[in-house]
Amino acid sequence: MTQSTASSSVSSIQYGAFQRLTGKVALITGGGTGIGRAAALAYAREGARVVLAGRRKAEIEAVAHEIITAGGEALAVPADVAQEDDVRHLIATVVGHYGQLDVAFNNAGVLGHVAPITELSSTDFDTVIAINLRGIWLSIKYEIEALVAQGSGGAIVNTSSWLAHGAMAGTSAYSASKGALDALIRAVALEYGPQGIRINNINPGIIDTPMARGSLNDDDSAFVPFIEHTPAKRVGQSDDVGDVAVWLSTDESRFITGQNILVDGGYTIAGLR
Repeated sequence: MTQSTASSSVSSIQYGAFQRLTGKVALITGGGTGIGRAAALAYAREGARVVLAGRRKAEIEAVAHEIITAGGEALAVPADVAQEDDVRHLIATVVGHYGQLDVAFNNAGVLGHVAPITELSSTDFDTVIAINLRGIWLSIKYEIEALVAQGSGGAIVNTSSWLAHGAMAGTSAYSASKGALDALIRAVALEYGPQGIRINNINPGIIDTPMARGSLNDDDSAFVPFIEHTPAKRVGQSDDVGDVAVWLSTDESRFITGQNILVDGGYTIAGLR
């Protein structure tokens, strides 16, 4: 496993007089595309030094380059969160390189094969659980170890889904992984809240990401039924989720922990269908 680094002065990114994460180090898994990329750029705009992790080296390096070109600081570390050694190495690399870890956005995830349960294999199920649940569990475990060792608290945010509580045919494995994740963070919030560590989930609704488009055969018309049932009358964009991840990482959300926050434009108001 290799790593790639690139950095420059973060001070030249000025999107406002007040940057809420100046001096902080933020780790984003699944940071190469979609929500992860949007969040990484948002963290950088707020003054954070950003660490991007993902299985596809070229993608996370491209986002790191984008941040650096804008005047920020970034580190790209290839890692598969389903592999415990990769996760352990990732956290050690962050702390070794920057001397700290303050914020983690565990965004890595897969949709898996979409099909009725009788058409799924146990391998299909295991693959989704390995990344979406076990991978985030491992990430949280090693992130908290680092945060506890520092003794200065921190914030962890995870990408869950509206399907943790809603339903869509063909997503039994994915929905199971996200429902378990929603339950998982409540226990962790109780365990480490006294040490100043907050943990929350974002539950995105229908978001226009490469993963969503892949499941819809990249057909814009496939979004129409979702738009019709969404009060905001649009599908979500990656920035809609990334900006919430940043907010949950700042002191503005200092009294929020153990929560699963829907970011869905109101899609689920009429019922978790």
